[in-house]
Amino acid sequence: MLKKNTIREFREILGSNNCWNRPEDVICYSYDAAYEEPVSPDIVVKPGNYNQVSKIIGLCAEENIPLVIRGAGTNLSGGTVPLSGGCVLLTTGLNRILEFNKEDLYAVVQAGVITAELALEAEKNGLFYPPDPASMKVSTIGGNVAENAGGLRGLKYGVTKDYLMGVRFYDAEGNLIIGGGKTVKHATGFNLPGLMISSEGLLGVMVEFILRVIPKPEYSKSLMVVYNDIIRACETVSEIIASRIFPATIEILDNFTIKAVREAIKTEFPAGADALLLIEIDGHPEVVNKDFDRILKICNSFNGTVRVANNKDERDKVWEARRMALSSLSRLRPTVILEDATVPRSKVPAMMKAIQEISKKHDITIGTFGHAGDGNLHPTILTDKRDRDEMKRVKMSIDEIFHAALKLDGTLTGEHGIGFLKAGYLEGELGAGTVNFMKKLKHGIDSKNILNPHKMNL
Repeated sequence: MLKKNTIREFREILGSNNCWNRPEDVICYSYDAAYEEPVSPDIVVKPGNYNQVSKIIGLCAEENIPLVIRGAGTNLSGGTVPLSGGCVLLTTGLNRILEFNKEDLYAVVQAGVITAELALEAEKNGLFYPPDPASMKVSTIGGNVAENAGGLRGLKYGVTKDYLMGVRFYDAEGNLIIGGGKTVKHATGFNLPGLMISSEGLLGVMVEFILRVIPKPEYSKSLMVVYNDIIRACETVSEIIASRIFPATIEILDNFTIKAVREAIKTEFPAGADALLLIEIDGHPEVVNKDFDRILKICNSFNGTVRVANNKDERDKVWEARRMALSSLSRLRPTVILEDATVPRSKVPAMMKAIQEISKKHDITIGTFGHAGDGNLHPTILTDKRDRDEMKRVKMSIDEIFHAALKLDGTLTGEHGIGFLKAGYLEGELGAGTVNFMKKLKHGIDSKNILNPHKMNL
């Protein structure tokens, strides 16, 4: 519990309209898209300018108040929720696109800008901001940087880290820190933008970013490939990459996910398919058509039936249905646990087989979809956390999914982060020496450990 004087100081900084501490007002900020039991913050604040951010940090440091940074709350690993009360700082009041430079191809945006709004601004200017997490209509750029968000186009265009040129953030004492800049080459000082990528709010409060934008592709072609065997679909993906073809996107959905999407919305997804691949190729028309012919031959060789989108409307409907995968699955059971174990692309078939075996072994319902082209699968467990016996099997399944990914030279998380849900697995992937190094870095920067404490076990 915060002292009355401390609450008064928060209100003096922010005004009463941007500061909440009543239980009924703060309870919703004890949740993100993860599934663990909630812990309410003591206070929630929404700064509207950088000076307020600095003062909030200073007050938290002075009073030893844990400080958790939160954007839209779409986080899937418990990274944006408090574990011991404290203060939740919302970045949604910092929501302006400050500059869009068409000559030098960059945008300067605040942390609370919605990802889709930046993508739309780029499109208006005939340009392209590729990172496109499935939550892009609600997720914020600050959260994207904190988690190194990826998305459907990661195969060809990379993820958030590939577009971050500069960052402004406040350290644990409330000092403004500037890293990177607007130039293509920048070697002044430490690579602070690189440090803040995937930092999950543990190293500073990020408020502003310089992001690279690129020319919009001239032409694109979208296709849906239907399979009666999901392993053949996975083998198709491996063969496309091995053939040195890099589509913008290769997405996969298993039979269970296809059915869930069909039940939730009207879609062209075929009812009886064991798996779908959704592929988009973009670039120069001649290259796109050449790659399409090669992909068509590969798909046919693995017994895939190809359907091509005839127009933009058909294309948009297919991709919108893909983005509905998680919400469609979420309708089916009270608790949904979305993982993102990621493996080298050649090992996608082996990872899919492992997920199927784990599901059968523990009698757990798993719908799997994801970004097969970059090895990032999303096995989604449907359960009810009130069922203790089932949850025991769920936790064993999660353990085995992570161990399977690591055994295949993969990683615990491709784009969702560690937070606290995956913290116990961190040493298994990185080793004790690396985790200890991260702890020294964290506590050297934040000696009082007020910035998102207890996450990553740091």
